[in-house]
Amino acid sequence: MSTCVTVVGGGLAGCEAAVQLARRGLRVRLLEMRPARRTPAHQTDDLAELVCTNSFKSEDPLNAHGQLKREMRTMGSVLLAAAGRARVPAGLALAVDRRLFSQAMAEAVAAEGGIEVVREEVTALPEGPAVIATGPLTSDALATAIRGALGDDGLAFFDAIAPIVHRDSLDDSVVFPAGRFGESPDYLNCPMSRDEYEAFVTQLKSADTYEGPDWETLPYFEGCLPIEVMAARGADTLRFGPLKPIGLVDPRTGQRPWAVVQLRREDRAGQMWNLVGFQTRLRTGEQKRVFGTIPGLAEAEFLRWGSIHRNSYLNFPRCLTPHGSIRDRPDLFFAGQLTGVEGYTESAASGILAGLNLARVLGGDEPTVPPPTTMLGALLRYLRDGDPARVQPMNSNWGLVDPLPTAVRGKDARREALARRAQEDFLAWWRSLGRGAVEDAAESGGAP
Repeated sequence: MSTCVTVVGGGLAGCEAAVQLARRGLRVRLLEMRPARRTPAHQTDDLAELVCTNSFKSEDPLNAHGQLKREMRTMGSVLLAAAGRARVPAGLALAVDRRLFSQAMAEAVAAEGGIEVVREEVTALPEGPAVIATGPLTSDALATAIRGALGDDGLAFFDAIAPIVHRDSLDDSVVFPAGRFGESPDYLNCPMSRDEYEAFVTQLKSADTYEGPDWETLPYFEGCLPIEVMAARGADTLRFGPLKPIGLVDPRTGQRPWAVVQLRREDRAGQMWNLVGFQTRLRTGEQKRVFGTIPGLAEAEFLRWGSIHRNSYLNFPRCLTPHGSIRDRPDLFFAGQLTGVEGYTESAASGILAGLNLARVLGGDEPTVPPPTTMLGALLRYLRDGDPARVQPMNSNWGLVDPLPTAVRGKDARREALARRAQEDFLAWWRSLGRGAVEDAAESGGAP
């Protein structure tokens, strides 16, 4: 095929879609608006820049995110190949050096040969076959065009970014390396006594936040709440959430702390560390003051302040087909966070599927989606079958997949059975496409 396809958006989903299309013999124009037009969250002009955390979450196949990665590897994910080249220690999680990751993604896109990267803003829906993967920071002009085509204003929420501190500025007499329950010591931990925790929560609840004109009327995604919003929900909300001390022992006391702030490595050299779960809308000065009360962070050098930005997504069940295309334009697909998936790998996986399905449509085949016993298939089912009046973003979790036909006792045993079935069913679906060996595609990064 020599058809030229447009992919709008140079993020994770857009890059994955472009690569999938190019591997199937299509010419691709990958349009990215930066640097012609900036966003409130991006810091560089790189393709596939990670604007929030540097973690792609767990690789454990018994974890929902780990199973999604197995499915993505089978489909030849470029993200996972790039992450492998840029990874940094993070226990069971797949975390990367952001700069090295973006570089690896750009190299992978360039290596396909059939992809032309164009730097310009798109203000209208493209004519001809296309994938729209502009993400939660879609420009106002394109968002207006999308709403006009779909006849629906959709929904919006605000996403927050956690701050990053310099390793050399931490107090090593307080901060200690450890993983929960004896796992690899890839995290740094700031232990809190009860008095220190309660004082921190008091300071956090009274701190000055930046208020946008309509922020209080729009819902946050529950999986990415600002730290001060969680603190306002109750005195122990943080201690049973991102500051839970379970599985950790303070070497100074030999006891479990009352609460623990964890830091995760941001770069391979170990100079930058992210405050895990500390998404925030606090003003810059307040972040320095309040977060400086955390034991071990009194002299912390903040390399990036936490911030908050607008995050928009479509009403998938009301506006799109079950495969993510516009109902009267089967060759125009949406992918990534704009569709309502939440998370890096979820966005990338939807990009892979959009690229695959657009290629199928152009080749005269019907679009296809994995069965709902798989993680990707279950996620797509959630999007297409949700209540249009109550739809919210969703990330991977075992609660999305079909229940097991026979009850299995024990959480680990149940997850093992779900993961085994998911992988078997995903491979069967992949083979049903009838275009090559699954194992060869997974190993080479190629497509069926």
